[in-house]
Amino acid sequence: MRLAPFTVSVRLLSATLLHWGANVRNFTRRQTMTALASAVASTSSIAAAGASEIQKTASAPEAPSQSLRRRSNYGSSVDIIVVGAGVFGAWAAARLQAAGKQVLLVDAWGPGHARASSGGESRMIRASYGPDEIYSKMATKSLEYWKSLSATADLPLFHETGVLYFYQREDQSAAQSLTALRRLGVPVERLERKVLAQRWPQIDWTGVVAGVFEPTFGALMARRSVATLVDQFVRAGGAYRQASILLPAADGPLETLQTRAGETLKAEQFVFACGPWLGKLFPSLIAERLFVTRQEILFFQPPAGDDRFGPNALPGWADDNDGAMYYGFPDIEGRGFKIALDAHGAPVDPDTEDRLLSPEGLAGARAYMARRFPALADARLSESRVCQYENSANGDFLIDRHPDWENAILVGMGSGHGFKHGPAVGDLVASLVAGGAPEPRFTLASKSTEKARAVH
Repeated sequence: MRLAPFTVSVRLLSATLLHWGANVRNFTRRQTMTALASAVASTSSIAAAGASEIQKTASAPEAPSQSLRRRSNYGSSVDIIVVGAGVFGAWAAARLQAAGKQVLLVDAWGPGHARASSGGESRMIRASYGPDEIYSKMATKSLEYWKSLSATADLPLFHETGVLYFYQREDQSAAQSLTALRRLGVPVERLERKVLAQRWPQIDWTGVVAGVFEPTFGALMARRSVATLVDQFVRAGGAYRQASILLPAADGPLETLQTRAGETLKAEQFVFACGPWLGKLFPSLIAERLFVTRQEILFFQPPAGDDRFGPNALPGWADDNDGAMYYGFPDIEGRGFKIALDAHGAPVDPDTEDRLLSPEGLAGARAYMARRFPALADARLSESRVCQYENSANGDFLIDRHPDWENAILVGMGSGHGFKHGPAVGDLVASLVAGGAPEPRFTLASKSTEKARAVH
């Protein structure tokens, strides 16, 4: 990473002072002041020579919200407006930008905000989906995008912890995942219980038959990833605006959007990736097809000095137990051992739901840890989050054109497994904008009003 001249000069001054530190007892007060002045003078030419570069460095991290005002060549219109700066919307904006489009990204609260389904600490990325290769292919493709984004970020966005699914009975989906991933060339292992116990003795393997291990997958840092993506989108010339959107009546073509502040935003095409708010924005189309449920995530503090639950010793994991699947991560970046129950919670309204952990959720997590991770039975709760899934009836995504507005695309229904697929979803949106046909499984017509099911 290239350092700005000012940073270099400060570090040079610091190094010089540290060098003198060993002999400071032998300096008189006048010698000390003279030496300090000399050190400051020795760095001044570096700082002066790089003044213009400092100006560039200082202006580079411009806040995304300033971008629309800066890019006056956008005028009052852009090619595409993307509403929603979660993982689906952010990747849609980035992939459309890569296709040469002028894009305005709009969000009511900000990228990866606290109430978004794309907020929070971490998300799992894995490719095991039984025989369902459409998602295995999307996850594999998305992993390369995520790794590329992580490589350009100041802090890691992807941790290659590996992901381990383990089963308490011989499971057909495990065999199907192995077959599908091997056919796709994804590194994967089937591990018998004896091998599991040897590799990860910190887990109690009672009742487990076998596991499926994906060594090249792992954890995505959720909020950080979305914020980084939007920042890079803006730096590359995209525009971002924090605003709440109002829709016009459905009659006629969609040409403009109004903000609650009274602004008019104009574009040729529109993408709506509004997460759990999609049903509120399009009540007649979406409300009966979108099932928003409460989900609780807990972080526990491992014993002091115990590295058995860190990312170098433990993978991301999921205990597939006939619909009551707990999953989690090791203690990544010191945030705690993460655990969550992948079963749909109660229906919620994302605007009114209090984000407080329930006593039942805490008790269930503790009981599970006492059984499967006995060294964490008495671990202290260090953090908890309450978010939501936005489910379709069958767990498939929605990526389709609006039935009345051909120039508008609806994107959502991540169903609790969508975050990892953000880059692939962005590519599918870009294909639709370019005139391509939607994937039949992701169409609005395929979305039932029946009760949603979990997709592991």
